[in-house]
Amino acid sequence: MRKILGGALVALVLLVPAARAEEGAPDAYRISGPVTHDNLAIYLVHGKSAPGPVLLTLQEALAQAKAKVHEKGDVNELEIENVGDKEVFVQAGDIVKGGQQDRVLSVSLIVPPKSGRMPIAAFCVEPRRWTKRGAEDAKNFGSADAMMPSKQSKLVMAKPAPAPQPAGTPVEESDPQQKVWSDVARIQGKLSANIGSPVAAPQSQSSLELSLENKSLEKAEAPYVAALKPAGESDDDIVGYVMAVNGKLATADLYPWNGLFRKMWPKLLRASVTEALAERDGAAAAAALPSTADAQSFLDRGGKAPASTSKLTREVSQKKRETADMLAVETERRSDGSWLYRSYIAK
Repeated sequence: MRKILGGALVALVLLVPAARAEEGAPDAYRISGPVTHDNLAIYLVHGKSAPGPVLLTLQEALAQAKAKVHEKGDVNELEIENVGDKEVFVQAGDIVKGGQQDRVLSVSLIVPPKSGRMPIAAFCVEPRRWTKRGAEDAKNFGSADAMMPSKQSKLVMAKPAPAPQPAGTPVEESDPQQKVWSDVARIQGKLSANIGSPVAAPQSQSSLELSLENKSLEKAEAPYVAALKPAGESDDDIVGYVMAVNGKLATADLYPWNGLFRKMWPKLLRASVTEALAERDGAAAAAALPSTADAQSFLDRGGKAPASTSKLTREVSQKKRETADMLAVETERRSDGSWLYRSYIAK
């Protein structure tokens, strides 16, 4: 059975076991850190890793030709297809490169083996292209090697996805897609100013993905990555992280499996470093750091707020918990309430 609900696919999805989420009860997490470099602080979340196989990530699946992401001709909707024999994990914020314009996927899903084409909600992160780029395939997307490096856009994407629009449809400033486009331009401008070199690519100046591949940006990011990456690989009970930029808690990502966190960690860290570089402010960078208790409270507040639940697929639901200062989004298995991914975003 196929049906679109809120921009996400409704279909039969078989999921591997994950961590049981007890409603209203705090999880037994331990927070360590922070590990810091310049204006970025990383707090590691330790917890018991769930049993069962670790999911294949979209980045891995595309690189191994076990998944395909197809252009559909709508700015805010693509089609994803698992052609392999293992489930594929898609995380909201994954940027796919190619097609008529680069996109960022806006929902977290499991794509079952041999799935056929499934609709998936997306936002454009390359507003001024609607044609083939170089040698790329205009009908398909070749990679998912980067993530959206902005909590502002993550907040926009966590809201209900806009209805699919044909290419070239005018949008108002209040439209979620326009907000993402505006944020892309903001990120490019701030990165260029803070690293002292333009990040826009000649072949498509509006492409966020190509900006993230800029060599000067990679050079500026390298000291952050060298200082912080080993910490996320140090223990086999690390299941997530909380980050703070300029002394303020910004986002957190949690997984049931240490193995899945380790797969996602390089991409998550790169996005965090890019965000820190874009937001770098000399005075703010010297601000006092939040404590581990502050990081724990950040997770607790997001986990205890009243939840609104929506059905993404027959097997998977999404819970959103909102407070005055944050939005928490959880993807979970409907049959037993086990969770697959948790995201926390400060407002």
